[in-house]
Amino acid sequence: MKDYFYLVLAGGVGAAKFIDGLSNVISQEKFKVLINTGDDIDLFGLKICPDIDIITYSLANVVDREKGWGYFNETFNCLSVLKKYYQFKWFNLGDKDLATHIFRTDLLKQGFTKAEVTSLISKKLGIKAHLIPMCNEDVQTIINIGSESIHFEEYYIKHNCEPEIKGIQFEGIHEANPVKNVLKYIREAKRIIISPSNPIVSIGTILQVKGIKETLRKVKSKVFGISPIIKGTTIKGPADKMMRYLGLEASCVGVAKYYQDFLGHFVIDNMDCHLKSKIEELDIKTYCFDTIMENLDKKKKLAQFIIDIHN
Repeated sequence: MKDYFYLVLAGGVGAAKFIDGLSNVISQEKFKVLINTGDDIDLFGLKICPDIDIITYSLANVVDREKGWGYFNETFNCLSVLKKYYQFKWFNLGDKDLATHIFRTDLLKQGFTKAEVTSLISKKLGIKAHLIPMCNEDVQTIINIGSESIHFEEYYIKHNCEPEIKGIQFEGIHEANPVKNVLKYIREAKRIIISPSNPIVSIGTILQVKGIKETLRKVKSKVFGISPIIKGTTIKGPADKMMRYLGLEASCVGVAKYYQDFLGHFVIDNMDCHLKSKIEELDIKTYCFDTIMENLDKKKKLAQFIIDIHN
């Protein structure tokens, strides 16, 4: 298998950590990343793609690892003035980060697709992995909190995921089509890895793009997932809250059930190993490992473990 490659489904901080580890155990040329774009948002006239950007910056080795997003050694001079003009306080964009959004928005206005822009930014930053947005069409994740409906980024950042969730909608998802060759990549990948991202609004959004879930079902034996839920909660983000809203058990078992029809293998944290047999009852091969990626060494070990599992 000279030209083999891995395909990672990804969204947000958990995925970026895993991909950081993966890029340190195999060459970037050996993997492709299919990235959630349901968190994309328009602010200050600019198209911002949070999940694409954090993965891009991680692979380019320019990410602020302490914050988990944006450039390291960042300044916020432009934003400080923008906030005076806009009276807008909850979304932080550094000066270097803004350059990415300006470049992206300029190219989109010229007629480039989101996939073409993502590829061009990757090349400019020296990234060898193939980064692919889940679709070129705009999809917006909207959270209903009773009194109003707000963008997921506002729920996540401004409201710190605190309001009770009354509804989740993916505006534009019915018009979303997979980027060219994505279904082919799913069929041909040596292994598909579902990163430890929010199952509902990161991975779940990707799964709703036409044809993706159906194609994954056909290659179930080579689909490997990593649970983002440990001991009934998340390391970061509202995945557990969202699962409970949808009537799902907020546990690695609940995640496995959500992915059951296309997931062949599942890695859960050692602290949840007592639940291994429950997941295996779903006809999913299950493995226990340390999945808390608090440093580069642990990221690398988890990535290597996934790579080394025998089908």
